[in-house]
Amino acid sequence: MKQKNLFGLFLILLISSMLIFTVGCKKDENPVDPTPQVNETEVLLKHFEETNDYIHNTPTFVVSAADVRTMQLTNPSKQLLIDLRAAADFIAGRIAGAVNVPFNTLWDYMKSVDPANYDRIVLICYSGQTSAYATSLVRAMGGFGSKVVSLKFGMSSWDSVFAQNYWLAKRSNVRAGQFVQTPSPAKNAKGDLPKLNTGKKTAPEILEARIKALLAEGYPPATISENTVYSNLSNYYIINYWPNSLYLNPGHINGAINYDPATQPFKSANDLKTIPTNKTTVLYCYTGQTSSYIGAYLRLLGYDVKSLTYGANSMIYDLMLAGNVPNTFIPANEIKRYPYITGTP
Repeated sequence: MKQKNLFGLFLILLISSMLIFTVGCKKDENPVDPTPQVNETEVLLKHFEETNDYIHNTPTFVVSAADVRTMQLTNPSKQLLIDLRAAADFIAGRIAGAVNVPFNTLWDYMKSVDPANYDRIVLICYSGQTSAYATSLVRAMGGFGSKVVSLKFGMSSWDSVFAQNYWLAKRSNVRAGQFVQTPSPAKNAKGDLPKLNTGKKTAPEILEARIKALLAEGYPPATISENTVYSNLSNYYIINYWPNSLYLNPGHINGAINYDPATQPFKSANDLKTIPTNKTTVLYCYTGQTSSYIGAYLRLLGYDVKSLTYGANSMIYDLMLAGNVPNTFIPANEIKRYPYITGTP
């Protein structure tokens, strides 16, 4: 009897040890992934600020119609003209030598371009706002540097026929009586960065995913009209991107917060993290071109930023004229009446 009990105990111990071994093997075969979760926004921001800080360190993102025309006449093979407008508008009238590239295909097209072949690559749209946004995205790609620029005021600056429904129609004084000259409210306290979720881990992969996403959604989601903003000012965190002197005179949208360009406010060490992540931010400048350019960068990082279309020109045009405010669209100065071609290429 005693031998049977000992034998039974032995079997129990043997079976128990086998179970422990089996479970242990299964755990070893399916280990928990020790890789920490990637903070995609931090990775992308570090990439920009350490290797491609094009927002702060690259020269002007615009080129005048006069400069484009000069190179067109003197050295056209060194200037690539990329027209982002709808195909029908491109056929109706374009700058000689331009190629028509749909906005949502710009990534693939630019990957086919060798920047060494050109001294200047000009992106073109109707008013200079879409092309400013696109210029920011292309500069973010890297490899093009300051060669990629936006045609200032778009085709509206080339000839008046292109400006009729754009710059000639969009100048307005509708908010002249509502601008105020009060000191700037305080910026938000610094908070967290937005949370990107592309599923990628490295900066080049995250950047590619973000650029392609913004190109796919198009330019309109990155914009807002003054009428929409004024319908409920409290809905938005409004950034005035002017020197403080102009913020005070001719004034600003009531409640707008001054982010002076001279302070480089969109660096992480400065005021970037004061932009809210739980509210739409409206960014406005004089023309909607700089706000589109900066807005693209901020949207790459995941901020819900919208550029106010046509900027102050759409709200206080006569005040801008009277105060000699920079980038006031003066047709006699800005519309050049240069020749253009029509028809299917």
